[in-house]
Amino acid sequence: MAPLIFLLTITLLTTPAISSVGSFVYGGCSQIKYTPGCPYESNVNSLLTSLVNSATLTVYNNFTIKSPTSQDTLYGLFQCQGDLSNVDCASCVARAVSQLGTLCPDSSGGALQLDGCFVKYDNTTFLGVEDKTEVLKKCGPLIAYDSDGLNRRDGVLDYLGTSDGSYKPFRVGGSGDVSAVAQCVQDLSASECQDCLSEVVGRLKTYCGAAASGDLYLAKCYVRFSKAGAHSYGGNDLKVKTQKGESHNPAVDDDDDDDDDEEEKTLAILVGLIAAVALLIVFLTFLKKRLWKR
Repeated sequence: MAPLIFLLTITLLTTPAISSVGSFVYGGCSQIKYTPGCPYESNVNSLLTSLVNSATLTVYNNFTIKSPTSQDTLYGLFQCQGDLSNVDCASCVARAVSQLGTLCPDSSGGALQLDGCFVKYDNTTFLGVEDKTEVLKKCGPLIAYDSDGLNRRDGVLDYLGTSDGSYKPFRVGGSGDVSAVAQCVQDLSASECQDCLSEVVGRLKTYCGAAASGDLYLAKCYVRFSKAGAHSYGGNDLKVKTQKGESHNPAVDDDDDDDDDEEEKTLAILVGLIAAVALLIVFLTFLKKRLWKR
């Protein structure tokens, strides 16, 4: 299987609805194409629909679509940032699946990272496989940190890259005007996740030095940090909050949860709508290919 070719691009979308979670970060497609109408295409459509449907219930899941021939067996997963609501997670994954269809038409494998979620599929298994391939590095402008400010920034990053003995694939940290977020894909074991995040933190401090902000994505984990006002992710300053009941750095100010109840009320309606939209996208893509062949 040829490696995915990544498009290392950052765009800041200004659509108010989900601009902070739906902004394009990077994408990649396999060089190998499948023939439209073949069994593999049906497997891809089935897998992507399953990812969208599952995202209404959880922030992570993986699927394997088995076939009589090994080359038609398909593996896939999605993961949302750990503090997203079910509504935002489902919306993000639905958008990612839609963009994958445009970015990687007829590709046997593809991966897409939006600001709030990650989707990947391939016919070579990657589930549970640690991968430290660097796919995106971005540093903000250099600024004049005082010694205390730089120590706070490094302290936040070190906190994210240090294990407390529990499995925490999603982590947040902050001190003063510096905030940061880290996450590894949950198909990794606790030790693999820790190894990946420690690697990112070390590289990020080396790459970005005294930068006001920095993003570093490896294939299976990422770390982002930002000094207040330095830059925005998807139109909003980097904001992080912990999941309910999760221990965290006390220097971090959790976002208010006042909107949670209202989001849950709309979830039941959006679940059906998102699933219907995903199925419609798959059907229209299939129909368009058939019309082009004529």
